[in-house]
Amino acid sequence: MSATTRLTAVSAVAAAVLSALATAPGAAATTGHPFRLTPLSSHRIISPDGRIAQSTSGNWSGYAATGSTFSSVSASWVQPSVTCGSGTAYSSFWIGLDGDGSNSVEQTGSEADCSGGRAQYYSWYEMYPAYPVNYSNAVSPGDHFTSTVSVSGTTYTLTLSDTTKGWTKTTTKKQSGLSNASAEIIAEAPSSSSGVLPLAHFSTASFSNASANGQPIGNYNPDRINMVSGSTTKATTSALSGGNAFSVTWNHS
Repeated sequence: MSATTRLTAVSAVAAAVLSALATAPGAAATTGHPFRLTPLSSHRIISPDGRIAQSTSGNWSGYAATGSTFSSVSASWVQPSVTCGSGTAYSSFWIGLDGDGSNSVEQTGSEADCSGGRAQYYSWYEMYPAYPVNYSNAVSPGDHFTSTVSVSGTTYTLTLSDTTKGWTKTTTKKQSGLSNASAEIIAEAPSSSSGVLPLAHFSTASFSNASANGQPIGNYNPDRINMVSGSTTKATTSALSGGNAFSVTWNHS
């Protein structure tokens, strides 16, 4: 098999994000947690038929569908718990449009972080490269989430529901000139202006009902991504089950 390199653009993050990392999440804020970025570095394995078979990324693990124009992406997941030591670490679980090979992402999801040995759980949306925004609704380990990100014309609708606690947040944003060329369901190590942050020990994140344009994401022969930094595998992605379910397993911070 041959291999190729995916080039991605990464915009600089304002210095204010760094000081905000220590802020406990709660009320909605534009700098309450780190940015989620496009993959900082990756390596794609190409199958003999030219299809992308598997990638590694410095900060993503999950599935990304490409090769079409996407108007929607949806998935469900269970909020993982994190095991915290004395350090600070981060983990994000989200769905979104764009981001694979572009410098924009329209995304929403949940967070499981460690700060001073204490676990913190919350949710957010982001129209990257704009600042992320936290939701104030409570999030607990084991909560069941469902989410859809869709676009009609230049209007993006980002919906996140915690079906365990019974709340739903819907955010509508207008943005023109975006490619809508990929759809993702991802577990991520968030980033600051200094680069990728330590990945919180979340054990396993389970995703189901993963779809793009109303079809199981497996119909698009999506890119299966493992999170790898140098020689260290940080998180691994399982094969798809039924074309729309998979898990991401934590390996290393």
